[in-house]
This record gives sequence, C-alpha cells and structure tokens, in this order.
Amino acid sequence: MPVLSRAATGILFKLMSTVAFTSMSTLVRVAGKEIPVGEVVFCRSFFALIPLFMMLAWRHEVMDAFRYVSFLSHMKRGVIGATGMFSGFVGLTMLPLADSTAISYAAPLMVVPLAYFILGEQVRIYRWTAVAVGFVGVVVILWPHLDVVALYGQADAHSTGALFSLGGAICAAFATIQVRKLVNTETTAAIVFTFMVLCACLALLTWPLGYVIPIMGQWVVPSPMKAFILVMVGVTGGLGQIFLTLSYRYADTSLIAPFDYFSMIWAVIIGYLVFADLPSAYVIAGGTIVVASGIFVMWREHKLGLERAQQRKVTTPQG
Repeated sequence: MPVLSRAATGILFKLMSTVAFTSMSTLVRVAGKEIPVGEVVFCRSFFALIPLFMMLAWRHEVMDAFRYVSFLSHMKRGVIGATGMFSGFVGLTMLPLADSTAISYAAPLMVVPLAYFILGEQVRIYRWTAVAVGFVGVVVILWPHLDVVALYGQADAHSTGALFSLGGAICAAFATIQVRKLVNTETTAAIVFTFMVLCACLALLTWPLGYVIPIMGQWVVPSPMKAFILVMVGVTGGLGQIFLTLSYRYADTSLIAPFDYFSMIWAVIIGYLVFADLPSAYVIAGGTIVVASGIFVMWREHKLGLERAQQRKVTTPQG
C-alpha cells in the first residue's frame, strides 16, 4: 500500500474513533439522566468486550489478552481508569457536551509534567510554556463554573459537573503514564482487555454500595430503549478503541494525534442537534487556547523525536 494511502487510512480511522467516542459520550449523557453512573460504567466496559474480542479474533490475538507480566500494574491502571471514567461520566450528565469535551483536553497537557516527575522524561522550556498557556485555557473554560459556593457544598450542577470532568481529565493523565509503563512489558491486547474487565468488576461494586452510599445511586432495571442505549454505550466505546488502535497501525502518532481535536467539532454539532446546546464564549476561547497548546506540544514531541533519531544515526558506530 502506498505511503500516502496508508497515511490517509490512518487519518480516516482516527476520525472514525473521534466520531465513535463522541457518540458514546452522547449516549452516556442520555442514559445518565435516569441510570446510575456506576451502572453506565459497567455497561460501557462489559459490552465493549464484544467488538474487542471480534478485533482480537480477526488479528489472532485472543490468547494474548490473557498473558501478562505484572497484574499489579494492570490493577493500578484499572483503578485509575475506572475512577476517571466514573468522574468523566458524572461530568457528562451535568455539563453540555462541548464543555465536558473541552475540559477533557486538559489530560494531554497534564501528561507532560507527570512524565517529567514520574517517568523522568526531559521537558524543555517550549513544552513547559505550552502547558502553562494550555492551563490558562482550562481556567478560561472553567471560569463560569468556578462558583465560590462550591466550596461549601452548594454548587449548581454545572459547577459540580465541571469539577468531575476535571477530575476525569486528571485521572486520564495518570492512566496515560501508567500505560506508558505497561507497554514496556505487556501486549496491547492484555492492556485493553484487562482494563475493560477490571473496570466492569469495579463498577459492579457500585450495585450493592448504592444501597448504603446514596450518592452512587441504586441500580435500576432499564426500559428496553434505555437497555439498548446502555449496550450501545459499550459498543461505540469499544469501536472507538478499535478504530484508534487501527489508526496507529497505518500512520505515525505525530500525524494523526492532532485529529483528536475533531471531537470538539462533533461535540458542538451533536450537542446542538440533540440537546440544543451551544458552546459559550468561554468554551470557544478556552478551547481554542487548549487545542493550540496541545497541537504545539505534539509538534515539539515530533520534532524532538526526529532529533533523537538523527542523533542515534550520527553516533551509531559503523562497522
């Protein structure tokens, strides 16, 4: 397959993943109005196994999903990821789709300082500056929701939703760091499969806990329509993961990563068509700053990668 064709295929799969994940977020918001978030997280994780196993069977990697070196490392990723998913889903039920999507873009920016402090990666002044500017954008997005009353437990739904969405982004950043550690010893199949199973098991705990911890909510028997929506939450989430994985098989990360920000476009369109939501000036301004900072960080990562590759080529002894 020609290089350009492979690149175009990778971009197409990346765009398909953004559509799938935005569709999942839309369904989560619809279901979360009546279904406890723990139940939604369980369905997201459990039913995502359907497309996941189809992909693994197609690639003859089913057995790889059951092979792992450090189950404890998977547990850490599972707990962090499940917490982030729970927080993000709560945010989706309380915020307009565009707002929660824009706040989620804080995660890639948070990965930079975490990689510096936890993984010991070198971060130069350009990326530190981009991260600082990006966080200014996050503050702009959050500004209307930074209700001082929130400190006293009386915040409105949007303020609470913004805090949960930010918590989800923080967990996503920590999960990314954990995945970077896992890829050194674990297969992609094991990482994805184990994460889905652990999330489903952890979410299942909210079923009995909902009877003693009111904030978790008591699980309900959904109507046929709501049951279909819950299944599709998992299927669309699983398809999004598959499309994302395939995109990295056909194109370099530096090429396709910026297309992740198309999620914001889909969120605005779907938010308006389905929920009659329009992004505020704060979301537009702050989102633009965050996206620009994120793209700059990606560009610097790509440039530094090329420089390191060139240095290895120059310093490698020739025999």
